[in-house]
Amino acid sequence: MKSDIPKQYLSVKGVPIIIRAIQCFLNYRSEIKVIVCVHPSYKAHMETLIKTFNLGNYSIQITHGGDTRFQSVKNGLQLITSQEPAVVGIHDAARPFVSKLTIEQCFETARTKGNAVPCMPVNESLRKISNNINHSVNRNEYKIIQTPQCFDLVRIKKAFEQDYNTGFTDDATVLESTGETIHLVEGNPENIKITSPFDLILANALAETT
Repeated sequence: MKSDIPKQYLSVKGVPIIIRAIQCFLNYRSEIKVIVCVHPSYKAHMETLIKTFNLGNYSIQITHGGDTRFQSVKNGLQLITSQEPAVVGIHDAARPFVSKLTIEQCFETARTKGNAVPCMPVNESLRKISNNINHSVNRNEYKIIQTPQCFDLVRIKKAFEQDYNTGFTDDATVLESTGETIHLVEGNPENIKITSPFDLILANALAETT
């Protein structure tokens, strides 16, 4: 991002990306319990943002992230001590435009099927490169994966008891490694992950219309 601060703290139309992401879930259900995993050096900053944007009356906990996504998620899951049946949604802080409908579909599908992962179709042509040789592949056989990825609490906590594997590219792959089948639901195209300066331009444009 060519920024002095992590991308999730950059502002889009005056509101930090991470705050926008949290607000998406509070708009879905105001009583939802939110856990934010942050680098230790940004814990105080995150606390200030929660106060500045009047989120102090909501259930928001902050814990330290880890060196990997796997460890960060594991740290967050350890704060959930409820013994009641529950669904947990794991979301990228850099996705500030997830729709209420996407969140709802993910949580509801996970309640009935044990997990749910939002996805979008691939609209571009794809080519696979192997040993410097490339060939076309059927794009209909691929999906672009988004978040929140939602899971039955017991199953995902058990999945995160295993050792970290470099093949764990997201939370769904962690659960999948235990033998579970992953269930896909339709995401929303505005649910972009902000990873580059160009994405930030798109985000500011989206903020004008959402």
